[in-house]
Formats: sequence, C-alpha cells, structure tokens
Amino acid sequence: MEQIVTSMVHLGFTVAIGFYFMTAMQWYSYKIERVLFHYNRYDWHLCFFVLPLIGYYFLESFFLYCWVVLFGGVLFLWQKKMDKKLVWTARIKRFFLFLVLAIVFQDLLCAVFASCLKLGVVIPLVVAQCASMLYEKMLFLSFKKEAEKKLMENSTLKVVAITASYGKTSIKNFLAQILSTKLHVYKTPRSVNTLGGIIKDINESLPNVCDVYIVEAGARMKGDIDEIARLVNPHIAVVGCIGEQHIEYFKTLENIRNTKMEMVNSSRLEKAFVHESAHIKETQTIVSFGAELSDIEATLEKLSFSMMFDGVKEPFSCNLLGDFNAINIAAAIHVAHTLGLSIEEIRTAVARLQGVEHRLQKIEAGGKLIIDDSFNGNLEGMLSSYELVSKHQGRKIIITPGIVESTEEANTTLAKKIDEIFDLVMITSKTNAKILDAHVKKAQKIIISDKSKLQEILAEHTHAGDVILFSNDAPNFI
Repeated sequence: MEQIVTSMVHLGFTVAIGFYFMTAMQWYSYKIERVLFHYNRYDWHLCFFVLPLIGYYFLESFFLYCWVVLFGGVLFLWQKKMDKKLVWTARIKRFFLFLVLAIVFQDLLCAVFASCLKLGVVIPLVVAQCASMLYEKMLFLSFKKEAEKKLMENSTLKVVAITASYGKTSIKNFLAQILSTKLHVYKTPRSVNTLGGIIKDINESLPNVCDVYIVEAGARMKGDIDEIARLVNPHIAVVGCIGEQHIEYFKTLENIRNTKMEMVNSSRLEKAFVHESAHIKETQTIVSFGAELSDIEATLEKLSFSMMFDGVKEPFSCNLLGDFNAINIAAAIHVAHTLGLSIEEIRTAVARLQGVEHRLQKIEAGGKLIIDDSFNGNLEGMLSSYELVSKHQGRKIIITPGIVESTEEANTTLAKKIDEIFDLVMITSKTNAKILDAHVKKAQKIIISDKSKLQEILAEHTHAGDVILFSNDAPNFI
C-alpha cells in the first residue's frame, strides 16, 4: 500500500513539475536555451522548479505529502492568474504521454530491484523531453516536405515574404487589402511568423487556387529568416524598418540587420524592397525605400502622405492613425505596383484601408476616447502614437509595460516622453517598472501588479473626456 501511495505522489509531483516546464517551453517557442538563458521571471524557476525539487528530495512521509499538495495548490493558483495559459496542443499532449510512460517505467524498475532511495523527477523529465524533441523533429521534417511540395505544385503562385523589426504584420495586412481589389490573395493569419507556423499554415490553409501568398517572417536568432526564405522562396521580398526589437537575443543592431537581410536568400527573387534603415547598397533587384516619402500628416482622424514615382509626386490618404503607418503603407504600395496594379487603383485601395486590430484602433465608449495600440511594441511607433495623443485637448492616460525585449536606454527615452505628455501613467509589467517609475516624475503613476483588476482601476481613475492609450502589452510571464 505504501509503495502505491509513493508512486502516486511521485507521478503527481513529476507531472506538476512537467506542467510548469512545458508552460515555459510553450511561451518561448519550445526553445530550451531561451527558457534557461532568456527567461524574464527567474523567480518563477525558483518557486516552481528548484524549491519544489529540494522539498521533494529532503522531506519524508507525511511532510512530503503535504509539500506535494501545497506545491500543486500554488501551481494551480499561479496558472489560473496567467493571461497566457498552457494550450493543450497535440505536441503538449504527446510530451505528457512520454512523461507518464517514463515515470511508470522508472517506478516499475525501482519496484523490481528495490534500489531507489527516492523516485527520480529530473530523469523522467529529461527522457520525456528528449523523446518529444526527436518525435517532433521527425514530424516537422515530414510536414516541411509536404509544404515545399504544395508550393512547387502551384507554378503561377507569387510569393511575397515580409520581415522587419516592427511593422511587418501591418505591411502584410495593408498589402493583402490592396492586392485583394484585383487578385486572389492569401496571407499568413494573425501574427503567425515562425517556420513551424508557416509550414502548418501552408499545409492546412493555403488555397490550391491563389494568385499571391503573403508570408510574414519573424526571428529570434541568426538563420531564422534564412530558413523561412529558403522554404517559401519568395518572388518579392520586403525588409521593413530595422530597430532594437529582440536586441537581447541578437546583441547588436548589425546582427538584427544581417538576420533580416536573409530574406533575399531566394533562388527566384525578382524584386526586394528594403527600408533605408538597413543601409543597403542598391542593385537592379534590391532597392531601398523610405526616402521617397514626404508630406506626412497624421491626426486623430486620418493619415496623408506623398510618394515619388518616376519623378512624379503621388498623394495618398486613408482613415488610419499614426504617421509611422505611412512607411508600412509605402512598402505595400511598392509591392502592389510591382505586381501590376496602377497608381490610381492603389490610391483608391489605400483610401479604403482598414486598420489592423490592436494597432492604433480607435474606440469611443462612455464619452472616453480609447486608442488600442497594444500590439505596437517598438520605440519609434510608440513615440509616434504619443505625439498623436498629445493633440487631444482633454486629460491623457496611458497603460503600458514599456518596451519589452529592448534596451534600458530605449525605455528611458520612452519614459521621458510619457512624462511630457500624459497626466496618468499605469505601468503593467514588472520588467520595466523601475525604469518607468524613475523617469516619470510629473505624471500621476499607478503600478498594476494584477492585470485582472485593470478594468476596475480604469473605471475608478478615468472619466468622460479622457483619452486612454493602451501602449504595447506584455503577458504575465514578461
């Protein structure tokens, strides 16, 4: 009986540890090196991995059972508060299947040989992770071949691949809207931009009949963009603005720039449009864009700008917010023109552009003007949105975690600008709380430790006539 209870406690505890481990792995794209060396909350590693293991190995009988129950309860409450919970994908289910099999096998060995002082936790986790990695790699390679075959079968399909430090989702959406006025277009959904996500999208969702496939490509390390470029082999590549996003992974701006430029590694590249921030040497195929923009005017109602085409200044306008959107639309205009749309056709399509959700999305409620810019996480874009909000006559409120995965200097610059413009600042992330708190001096500050209470805090501290800007967002684990 005692052996059965011990085995059940061991199973429950190891699965609980595995739950925390796989939650962290899923947050960081199943990259073990990122969970170990680029984690934002190492205190959680201590609370949900190191300390539980110490208690498990040093406590005995009744005290051990109490420790395991306590750990399970704390873990349950922790995950319940998370805004980004573990998603039970097929991959996650397979991992736990491997983990349970490893635990049962270990327990059987210990029961037969009676040689285990304490049933191990780390070994089953390592075995399950290794088995999972091997299985997923084999599965990935088969899916990749299937995706490559599907792309090659459609000989008339034009592939447009887009990358940038920021703005790539906006460029993708704007381009899809413009091209859809004349062509059958399909784009990667939402913010799907990893190799695995793109492969899955091609296999499951890319229509057999399609004129243009628009692919968004993201990166966390050197070679990520190259893998995507060699998979989709784009006819047209777009490299948007280069900035310090994910600088903690790349270390230098030059590394970011070089990684983004991997997008031109295509054997069938016809044209590449690269933002001037990349400082490229132009060729007949690879051209720089950005300098042709002029007369940019952004208000809380609309955006207008001009672009030079063959020596002629062409005006464009739309109902979108934010002057930074001009460069994103310009990239889309260049690609649309290359794919055969006339300037007049493009101008008409630009005038009808719909904003991307959570990117300077304007909402009016209860006499308050709410601007949802929660998917904007770069310094230039955030500063631009602040200038836009500064034109509002009433009280100005901002809800922000600062810039995540960026430098202290960038967040200092951001904080000083916030202090110039806003009357009330709500800080929603522990990561940048000290920097923002130190440099926001004039404005009233509220540091929100529990985002689930944000709605009631807003109701208490805001009123009709206020403008409320949601500037960037960060999940609890950041």
